Amino acid sequence: MKTIFVAVTALTLSLAAPALAQQTPDYGTQSVAYHINGNGGEESRAYYGALRNVQNHINAVGAENMEIAVVMHGNGLGLLQAAVDDTQLQTVISGLKEQGVRFEVCNNTLVGRDIDWENDLYDVWADDIVPSGVAQLSYLQAQGYTYIKP
Repeated sequence: MKTIFVAVTALTLSLAAPALAQQTPDYGTQSVAYHINGNGGEESRAYYGALRNVQNHINAVGAENMEIAVVMHGNGLGLLQAAVDDTQLQTVISGLKEQGVRFEVCNNTLVGRDIDWENDLYDVWADDIVPSGVAQLSYLQAQGYTYIKP
């Protein structure tokens, strides 16, 4: 009897799975702060993975329903440093920016590591620089942003 129950349950779940996958939930509007402060690793894989998370999030919710800030400090600025010479990474970053994603850069890291944002980082403007990456993350959370550490 137990075998029949398991078989019927498995059949029911397998028939229901496609229907469940086709349903699109209404995620509403979302404000999200993605926190990047680690190394990209070999071939910037960690950076690509983090940006893929951002794009998947947009795909699920819709760019028109989202406010996204990617806040970088410490080793996270390596994302924009790597993009200076990586045209594929440039394309990904530019595509996210076209969808309204903001890339926010920590001034403390710029000063502490003597990074020239105009020459050493890809596509950074004065408005992209925040005084402190960690303070910016805290501020955004206080404003209702969800914190995500990919």
